[in-house]
Amino acid sequence: MAAPDLFETRTWRATPDLLGFVNQEGRFVETNPAWQAVLGWSVEEIRSKVFTDFLHPDDMAPTLKVFEAMQRGEPALHFENRYHCKDGSYRWLSWVAAEEGDMFFCSARDITDDKAYVRALRTSDDEALLREQFIAILGHDLRNPLAAIGSAVRIASREPHSEKIKQMLSSIQSSADRMAKLIDVTMDFARARLGEGLSAALEPTDDLSKRFELVVEEIRLAHPDRVIEFKAEITKPILCDAERLCQMLSNLLGNAVTHGSRRRPIEVEALFTEDVFELSVANAGSKIPDNVLPTLFEPFSRGGDDSSLQGLGLGLYISNQIAKAHGSTLEVESTEDRTWFCFKLEI
Repeated sequence: MAAPDLFETRTWRATPDLLGFVNQEGRFVETNPAWQAVLGWSVEEIRSKVFTDFLHPDDMAPTLKVFEAMQRGEPALHFENRYHCKDGSYRWLSWVAAEEGDMFFCSARDITDDKAYVRALRTSDDEALLREQFIAILGHDLRNPLAAIGSAVRIASREPHSEKIKQMLSSIQSSADRMAKLIDVTMDFARARLGEGLSAALEPTDDLSKRFELVVEEIRLAHPDRVIEFKAEITKPILCDAERLCQMLSNLLGNAVTHGSRRRPIEVEALFTEDVFELSVANAGSKIPDNVLPTLFEPFSRGGDDSSLQGLGLGLYISNQIAKAHGSTLEVESTEDRTWFCFKLEI
């Protein structure tokens, strides 16, 4: 048995770990004060029982197997089981035990809170995964009925109809187009969250200027009251996913239209600086708050406190994912009167 002065040491009395000696019959002959603090049993109550009296029924067989191994001289390392508390509950304990003369010295740490924390994290992760899978499935299944609506509108548009019906069909088509774009964004979000980011089909592209110009013109048509200045000097082919870069530009322009000053133009530039291609969008307007910048590219971030904003708040997140798919990231600078987003790609 251990030296008598062990039970008088400060460590024996003060440690939150459960320390004790068990004899060959499985009875605790010595225990420290932590036993009563954790489990509620007094020293006399613990000594009146064998260790199996404290075990959760589901932990009986594996614990007896470990005890038999200890009797053969094998130590128990980080073995976990549940012990019955005096109030009727159970606490998870992690054990380290080894032979000490004709007894076994045992040390147990209460890991109940750790177990609960891990379960909570797992539940949270499972719920997040389920939500994202639902988004992916819903977005995919919405495409067919939406395509049917678009087809019906196009067919109906060819038939004779009044000006009022013409306006109604145009409104339906516009709404269908808007829904299609929302589905695309939602699917991109689900792919980025469920996998390891968005994929990019990199191919040599020599017509980026024309593609970007079409994107700019599309935004101009949708917002005729806004001035968008476009400058492109792309002198050689670029290895990129052109469709994704156009999507990025559209998202950045949409963000500039929403947040930028209506009195000053939005500036779009696609230029080479030595061996680096840069695509940038700048707009005048209020500075992005300092507390918003760290989360600006996170999903569902609005980029400010403007309550009139529309959409899902995924534009900047998707744009940054596109940049990452090209081995880069989006840069942002915001001052009191100008905000500038820039994508850089080494050629």
